Amino acid sequence: MLNINFKAIAKIIGVLLCVEAIFMLFPLFTSIFYHEKDTFPFLYSFIITAAIGTIMLFLSLKNNERTGKRDGFMAVTFSWIAISLMGSLPFIFNGDASNFTDAFFESMSGFSTTGMSILDDIDNSCHGILLWRSLSQWLGGMGIILFSLAIMPILNYGSGLYLFSAEMTGVTHEKLGPRISQTAKKLWGLYLIFTILLFILLAIGPMDTFDAICTAMTTYSAGGFSTKQASIAYWDSAYIEYVITFFMLLSGMNFALVYRSVFRSPKYLFQNEELKYYIYITIIGTIIIALYLLLEYTSSYEWSFRTALFTVVSGLTTTGYSITDFCNWGSFFFFFICLCMLCGACAGSTSGGAKMIRTIILMKNTTAEFFRQIHPNTIRPIRVNNNTVSHEIVSKALAFFVFYVLIILISCIALSLLGLDIEESIGLAISSISNCGLGIGGDNPDAIFTTLPQIGKWIVLFNMLVGRLEIFTVLILFSPYFWKK
Repeated sequence: MLNINFKAIAKIIGVLLCVEAIFMLFPLFTSIFYHEKDTFPFLYSFIITAAIGTIMLFLSLKNNERTGKRDGFMAVTFSWIAISLMGSLPFIFNGDASNFTDAFFESMSGFSTTGMSILDDIDNSCHGILLWRSLSQWLGGMGIILFSLAIMPILNYGSGLYLFSAEMTGVTHEKLGPRISQTAKKLWGLYLIFTILLFILLAIGPMDTFDAICTAMTTYSAGGFSTKQASIAYWDSAYIEYVITFFMLLSGMNFALVYRSVFRSPKYLFQNEELKYYIYITIIGTIIIALYLLLEYTSSYEWSFRTALFTVVSGLTTTGYSITDFCNWGSFFFFFICLCMLCGACAGSTSGGAKMIRTIILMKNTTAEFFRQIHPNTIRPIRVNNNTVSHEIVSKALAFFVFYVLIILISCIALSLLGLDIEESIGLAISSISNCGLGIGGDNPDAIFTTLPQIGKWIVLFNMLVGRLEIFTVLILFSPYFWKK
């Protein structure tokens, strides 16, 4: 029989639920401060989440067996499902969601930093609910498991490395210290510092304190939830848009790289090939769209540049903020933004998508294959950052893209059978698995999430989870190889 340490998995989930319960206290106190109706919903949610987490932790506390890769994959997948399930409780108790599917959808969209929302009247939502949506994205951006690894030594015994590898994004995982807990602390410390800095800059502008707090968390997590139905366009402020654009761009960079650049030497930024491609695509996309806007819509150079830059960065980092409906620009820009979402930003960032590094590896492998067709006896290694990329990493990147495209195609077919047109199906499939959240296609793109049939929401839910955990962590549980010795 396959040896899986279920007690260790229960312990991990129990710890994470206790951490989640503690964070529920923030919207609870917020609702008390504003004297709104969501006080008891958050109180009930806190009690239930804390109780279940404590019971699971207590029943498995004496388990000291080391965990393996299988345990790590199961723990991460089921932890994210459990966290999203408990995170849906406030939406159910407060009446923001009419059924369990909608509540789970909103919660998973938050923790996976997708940013799709079934709420159709955000402007009148309770402050506690708005803060919880933002907190869920902030926790999910860097990863609640990584946060727990930083503050809870109990998770580091035998399982820390596997949990870290299963939750973090990218083809390789760079450590900033000899222990996983040290890496987690440094990454979360940097994450917190930049979030606070963003909050200060937003509060200086036309945003009030509450909106600035929520927007700072959903921007730097590349989440995209907003406290306003009109998203960032509500403030109609060039200052706000430039600040958010800069921090969205920053959130798309590898956090380990940013840490080394800030605390060691800036030279690391200029030596990273993935970052160069990320900046190049941002510049080229901004120029193309800005020229189009300038010729078709306005004579304002500044507005054209700002709108183009904001839209490209929002799509590329999969944040999903919007200040205009780019679907009205034509089919070319529809597919361009879809490609941005597919590609994503840098590995090790809070952005979704396939990640720039995999695209680079795929392009270089294709070029090398052309060369090998002419010179079959010549060895031509693939290099990134002057380092040779192993065949194993190339193989993983190729397999990732195959599954990534396959899931999108299957999702498109399934969504089209539910009555969505081809543009809506493509846009929704790519947006959900890329954890972007932009409404694409149709007369009213943002209304797609609320009018989607129940089955369609579960398809999108699955895509959100698979996209956030980068496919293999989830799909491997369905593989027969996983269950064989």
